[in-house]
Amino acid sequence: MIPASLTTENTILVLIDFQERLFPVMHDKEKLLNNVVKLTKGALALELPVIVTEQYPKGLGPTIPEIKTIIPNVKPVEKTCFSCCDEPAFMEELGKLKRQQVLIAGIEAHICTYQTAVALAHAGYQVEVVTDCISSREPGNKAAAISKMGMLGIMPSTTEMALFELLKVAKGDKFKQISAIVK
Repeated sequence: MIPASLTTENTILVLIDFQERLFPVMHDKEKLLNNVVKLTKGALALELPVIVTEQYPKGLGPTIPEIKTIIPNVKPVEKTCFSCCDEPAFMEELGKLKRQQVLIAGIEAHICTYQTAVALAHAGYQVEVVTDCISSREPGNKAAAISKMGMLGIMPSTTEMALFELLKVAKGDKFKQISAIVK
């Protein structure tokens, strides 16, 4: 069965653990940051809700400023478990939004991102992992995570693919906003 196309009425963006002490050791972090900023700005332009998580912030620090400044009113969900779904505050926040499509960006790809994507899929959500918005310290770990998620039915996407799928049409103010963001 082919999953439903992403819609702005049913999609949420989850940003997993983009934190000050973890982010600097990610592979290809400049490209990752560029894409995550575009994705986050695009999600806001399309009026998608955003959930941000922080893995043990006392040790790994807060969300990086480049993301925090884009979404200053989003309070991160703190967690110590790898899967966001094992954190009751995350599941409560997700449940309040009443949306079934989840776009995921996060680090590390093979740990928290992978475990969250799988748990969300098992919980009945339509999950898409934005592959140019995930990373690990070692590129092989990211590749293995993408491969295994795909085998489990979790769809891959990219920043531009997701934003234009949500947009649907090449006209209007939102199209102009998204076009300016992805350039």
